[in-house]
Amino acid sequence: HPSESGFTTDVLALYDWAKARSGNSSILFWGHSLGTGIATNAARKLQEERGVQVDAVVLESPYTNIRDAAANIPITKIYRQFPGFESLILDSLARAGMFFRSDENVKVLGCPLLILHAEDDGVLPPKLGRKLYETAHKAYKDKSKVKFITFPEKLGLGHDYISFNPELPSLVR
Repeated sequence: HPSESGFTTDVLALYDWAKARSGNSSILFWGHSLGTGIATNAARKLQEERGVQVDAVVLESPYTNIRDAAANIPITKIYRQFPGFESLILDSLARAGMFFRSDENVKVLGCPLLILHAEDDGVLPPKLGRKLYETAHKAYKDKSKVKFITFPEKLGLGHDYISFNPELPSLVR
């Protein structure tokens, strides 16, 4: 069964594989949506358990933690008003061992961190990306290593199409 620790272990195995073959090339973790929690988990684990910093972390359409994400995705809006929503839906994630605490992870990272969010994201509200940025910016010693880029609604990038923006390579660089 997929699990938070399993995803993190998989990313670290992929990191080891890429590092063994990359020479001196930079390796960064790029997570999208659910993958942003996996990316921050792996970056933190790499740093804390191996004393190694990934070269950078890019988070596209992120959230603070899985509980906040589940509480804010539009599909749950109708259910939020009913008694038991928190215990039935939100607490069940915790009981399943799913936390994806990017907000806690970014507090200990030291590598460059880039957060990307479209203002018209209909899945994960941009306020979650902004809150994650604020948490990281407050925690980072070197504030210049933390960047937050939003894409205006008029671009129509939504939740899934930030990678289609032709300016993205120069923004990431």
